[in-house]
Amino acid sequence: MPRTGDEMRRRHLLKGSLALGLSTAFAPVALHAQQGEPFYRGKTINILVGLEAGGTVDLFARMFSQVMQKHIPGNPTLVVQNMPGAGGLLATNFLAEKAKADGLTILWGPWDPLAQALALPSMRARYEKFEFLGGTGDTRVLYANANSIPGGLKTPADIAKGDMLTVGALNATDPSGLLAHLALGVLGVKDKMVIGYRGGNDVFLAMQRNEVQFHSTSITTFRGRNAEFIKSGQGMGIAYLVPADASGNFQPNSFITEMPAFPQLYREINGKPPAGPLWDATNWLVSQIGEMAFVGLAPAGTPPEAVAALRAGYAAAANDPDFVRQSVSMNGLPYSFVPVDRGTAIFGSLATVTPEVLATLNQIIDKK
Repeated sequence: MPRTGDEMRRRHLLKGSLALGLSTAFAPVALHAQQGEPFYRGKTINILVGLEAGGTVDLFARMFSQVMQKHIPGNPTLVVQNMPGAGGLLATNFLAEKAKADGLTILWGPWDPLAQALALPSMRARYEKFEFLGGTGDTRVLYANANSIPGGLKTPADIAKGDMLTVGALNATDPSGLLAHLALGVLGVKDKMVIGYRGGNDVFLAMQRNEVQFHSTSITTFRGRNAEFIKSGQGMGIAYLVPADASGNFQPNSFITEMPAFPQLYREINGKPPAGPLWDATNWLVSQIGEMAFVGLAPAGTPPEAVAALRAGYAAAANDPDFVRQSVSMNGLPYSFVPVDRGTAIFGSLATVTPEVLATLNQIIDKK
């Protein structure tokens, strides 16, 4: 059975604690031994965020950077710089091609596994060539404008009555838009995906105007930014996304009770578990994004002492008790931490995607 939900969260938190213990035990010693003082003493680190300012990713990056700053040896200044464009790929390509590998420029934000797996021209970088600093998991959920169908949505299963819903997306491989589009396809609901939005906040505004009827976002954003929209009855949570095995079995997330898991929703509508090439492709993408929604990256060739300090700072910030308490207070669940070994393994798995899954996804992308 896939390691998701509470089991995955506990495993990552445990790994994070172990990684944190090793980092704090050895990294500062190595830094002092090689440099005489911490590498980042008196320096400023620029954090690139590939999405618009004011969105939930940007706000999280600013919150997380304040915590991370306390845990990087030398206590550097961290400055967030927004570089929106191409669904975050503009900043990713910049980090690979133009950023100096001096430890003073890093990136934090969502990643696009499909763009690399399909070798799209818009993705000129390769994730495994970056220095991976750490990752953050955040379960994705599907939500809709309550007026998506005539008479309005009364239950999540009513979404199956929709016809030609509009899905907003940043670009053709943007996971937030593509996952919504794929989910509707699995359910047999017709839709059109409109690309070109600058960020999830932009899509949400379009949702409020009913220009967009369906989208996916993180559970933390759903419970934060979207809370009033849902509470007022203007919107409805449809399902949370979770990978399933070949028999349709999955690990439920006990932190999420306001909507069903997608395999549950599909079974409720169709009386059987999801199956077929489109579901296999959707399930693969859910597996990638569900475990690691956001990544911290530094350019290839960044000095080893800088990488060690950044990794130690990321792990310590992700497991900071105050940060964990704040996350639970805000969102009802903690963010899961993805340590370096697991994150690099996920990047490596992009080379082993089955031809059938790639063919299905490539056909969908070509249509966009």
